[in-house]
Amino acid sequence: MENYQYEKKPRVMCLHGHATSANILKKELELGWPQYLLDKLDLVFLDAPFLLQDKVDSHDIFYPPYYEWFQATEDYKEIYNFEECIQYVEANMVKYGPFDGVLGLSQGAVVTASMPGMQRDRVALTKVPKIKFVMLIAGSKFGGISLGCPKLASNAFAYPIECPSLHFIAEKDPRILNEEELVGCFKNPVVIHYPEGVKVPNLDAERTKTVIEFINKVKKIKMPLQGNSKL
Repeated sequence: MENYQYEKKPRVMCLHGHATSANILKKELELGWPQYLLDKLDLVFLDAPFLLQDKVDSHDIFYPPYYEWFQATEDYKEIYNFEECIQYVEANMVKYGPFDGVLGLSQGAVVTASMPGMQRDRVALTKVPKIKFVMLIAGSKFGGISLGCPKLASNAFAYPIECPSLHFIAEKDPRILNEEELVGCFKNPVVIHYPEGVKVPNLDAERTKTVIEFINKVKKIKMPLQGNSKL
């Protein structure tokens, strides 16, 4: 009998954008990314820890509840409850992991981008295995052009981050300079531009190929044993 070897899929924690939810991000990925790409990843979707109090209708399609990862002043120069956010993310990574990578959209990408640097400096995420890669959709940098910096992440970008990174740049994002600034914080980043605003990109064949090449590359990094894939 032929002996088949099944590859383990990279397990990825997925952090949604501001004023949305885990379910919304899951649906957007299913709508925008081809199924054969999604099948290459073990995706786990997490709701942010804070329930959004404002009434927001996301895209006139999705319904509440909506969540946020942290709070900020109107100018985003003061960030609140970030430490609680990271403790919450770490607790869920322990509970449902181990994880290989993290994917984030918008505010979720801001959190995701800061994680490798904080883990490197051992100020956070010390209870989970090393994050082996990040996938950042329309992200920004704490302490950058537009965002203040919470104390916990004060040194996260102090020098270039060596964690492999895949950046999706939204060309219709009015804050595209924030996205480009974040790219410069990582060593050897892989970048995909897409002609839309801040949302999960609709991937054509060429962009899908780039994502798969990135996945194949990070799969060569030794990964921990997989846990239960269902929340």
